[in-house]
Amino acid sequence: MNLRLNIMLALRAIMGNKLRTFLTFMIIAIGIAALVGILTAVDGIKLGITGNFSQLGANSFSVRTKGLTLRRGGSGDKKDFPAITYEQASNFKDRYTYPAIVSISNNATRMATVSHRFEKTNPNISVMGVDENYLQVSGYEMLLGRNFSIQEINAGSNVAIIGSALAERLFNARDTIVGDQVNVGNFPYRVIGVLKSKGSSMMSSDNMVLIPEQNSRSNFGKDKNVNRYVISIAVKDPKKIPFAMEEAQGLMRVVRKLRPKDDNNFELVSSDKLAATVIEQLSKVTIAATMIGIITLIGAGIGLMNIMLVSVAERTREIGISKAIGATRRNIIVQFLVETIVICQIGGVLGIIIGILFGNIVSILFKIDFIIPWLWAASGFIFCFLIGLAAGIYPALKASRLDPIEALRYE
Repeated sequence: MNLRLNIMLALRAIMGNKLRTFLTFMIIAIGIAALVGILTAVDGIKLGITGNFSQLGANSFSVRTKGLTLRRGGSGDKKDFPAITYEQASNFKDRYTYPAIVSISNNATRMATVSHRFEKTNPNISVMGVDENYLQVSGYEMLLGRNFSIQEINAGSNVAIIGSALAERLFNARDTIVGDQVNVGNFPYRVIGVLKSKGSSMMSSDNMVLIPEQNSRSNFGKDKNVNRYVISIAVKDPKKIPFAMEEAQGLMRVVRKLRPKDDNNFELVSSDKLAATVIEQLSKVTIAATMIGIITLIGAGIGLMNIMLVSVAERTREIGISKAIGATRRNIIVQFLVETIVICQIGGVLGIIIGILFGNIVSILFKIDFIIPWLWAASGFIFCFLIGLAAGIYPALKASRLDPIEALRYE
């Protein structure tokens, strides 16, 4: 009995009971959709993270306060390193001689309420204190208005640049945003610019307010993060990043007054390294998602095995007739295995399509092109084949061992 004939017999058996066939397809489809969908979503998140961090510029890095967890006797004790102060950040900016653009910034607050006339946000707006170089170093672009002037930075003026989503929330189409006033907390600010949208991403500035860093210390001085500065540095040639980082490390040790034997109490982080760290953590999610998907498929395989055992019981007389006209045990085994694998592959194709569509919802959120995970799709086909083989082997063996005379008597 050749493979083509076995497939034709399998399709005929499948069409013999449409409801059971549909339920069987859905068991496999749900398992495959769970696996492919989750993994497609993870791939979309990875691409989104890579794209978001690349917006910071492949030619940039930052110097920030160091954080470290030490292990002592099996327990984790957090060691707090001294924050980079305004004086240290400003001193570094003035003394850094490598050809680069240097910006200093702080996080004034993460829980500000911003209002304009009768419109008011929830207390979840992030307010950053920045200098005149921040937009250029961080890769932000202006949609409306202008950047801060040096005079406004030095004077600590009450001027602000807001994110595009925040502008849409507070202003209507008739308002002239640039030049109007908003209240950030209890302080009035004149809006001088609106940032271009970066979409729904972890690096989004759409709901952010930027103010001069001198002003942030004056108006938000009670927040401890105001005195925790970050130094951002951008060089023209990405290949020179290692040299720029070496010089930055040496100068920062001098600014922090570290002795030669002292370890760094600050850290240098490049945007690509930060992205790689996040993606490395996300890889653990991929492993967990794969295990969940495989477990789901194993459950689907057990369900399929039960359905095939029912099919063997219902087709006992048919098996007896096949054996009476010369079918061997091998023919019966192959017939039932092919039938199980065909069911799995049809359900697998349906599951892969559903999984890709489901997983690409994440791509839409991250504004990424439609993803077709060829590796996971191919893996889905392989898993379907293996699950079909494993689920069908016992029912096939049971069918092949039926006594033909007893099978013909079966009612």
